[in-house]
Amino acid sequence: MFRALIALFLSLFLTVFAATFAMAEDASAPVVERAETGGAQTLADIIARQNGEPVDNSFRSNNTGNADGASLAGQLGTLGGASDPELWRALRFGSADITASNNGPAATTLVQDGGMRWLMFRQGPLATYGAYLLGLTVVLLALFYLIRGRIKIDGEKTGRKIERFKAVERFGHWLLAGSFILLALTGLISLFGRKVLIPAFGHDAFSFLAVGSKWVHNNVSWAFMLGLVMIFVMWVVHNLPHRSDINWLLKGGGIFSKGHPPAKKFNAGQKMIFWSVILFGTTISISGLALLFPFEINMFAATFAKLNAFGISGLLGLGELPTNLAPHQEMQYSQLWHAGVSFVLMAIIIAHIYIGTVGMEGAAEAMTKGDVEEQWAREHHSIWVEEVEAAQNTAPNTATPAE
Repeated sequence: MFRALIALFLSLFLTVFAATFAMAEDASAPVVERAETGGAQTLADIIARQNGEPVDNSFRSNNTGNADGASLAGQLGTLGGASDPELWRALRFGSADITASNNGPAATTLVQDGGMRWLMFRQGPLATYGAYLLGLTVVLLALFYLIRGRIKIDGEKTGRKIERFKAVERFGHWLLAGSFILLALTGLISLFGRKVLIPAFGHDAFSFLAVGSKWVHNNVSWAFMLGLVMIFVMWVVHNLPHRSDINWLLKGGGIFSKGHPPAKKFNAGQKMIFWSVILFGTTISISGLALLFPFEINMFAATFAKLNAFGISGLLGLGELPTNLAPHQEMQYSQLWHAGVSFVLMAIIIAHIYIGTVGMEGAAEAMTKGDVEEQWAREHHSIWVEEVEAAQNTAPNTATPAE
């Protein structure tokens, strides 16, 4: 049941993404009478395209000549049945029967006109809304800190410590966290370099930085994927839903009031972050692999076909998603998906870093030293403390004193 919910969540997320980032021509574009232009595009087509509105391109895609040959006796008959413009239209829309000496997956794609839409979206909405998301996250956290202040330990500190994370757990966490920070920084350099860094430092300095960032991004990605596997294996059992999570959510985790609801080793908020990291991190990794190995991993056309077949896109009123994608379009979708989901995960991690450092007293020690103040543990994870004590079969007052 839980895996089914995860699959449904990913499907809905991917469907909304496809509707937002779709680069293919919209098949539902209004039909335009082109008798006055002899079948060519009209002024309405040009204006619609300039305004970013859908344009019915069937007058081009269906006008690719006669493969069986045309009669030369007819008026303006063409040798071989097709003119040069018709040939180029066939190449553009993938209907030309061509062969290539190179057997690579993209060798026979000679014309692919989705690149400009990808570039405009990458430099426009993706960069703009991504920057807004990160900036808004920082502003909201700053306001929350000014209003709520630091969440302190309410009771009297005991001076005793309880081991919260073993060394291997902290290693997996910092491997994932450190690699993600490097990937985020180098990814932002790649996305915002031309608009921000070149005007500030010049082309030569940015060139050196961009080459280094690309190398770091491509190679550190393997550490991120390893860390992702490690924390999943070590912590998945502690992040399964529990009835205490409902109570924790209803009380807001005690963030907005004094007192903290009972929680196991990970409370509901931490579980939400865990599954966000696992789900978003996995899909970022898959799309990243598609970029590392061009044209080898084509997941969007097949995924769109399944979403259309299940009726999810229609249920949300998004129409049919494109399923006939050129290899280059698969790469373009992968890059946009990779960056878009990364922005969402960056915002989540910024909030996580805030809570784990300045936002909450005593939280940082869990990942820096491995053990935490006993009173902090009782206030934030009382069920977990009881489980630890029951496993050790010891009384609460026998906890190890701090050195």
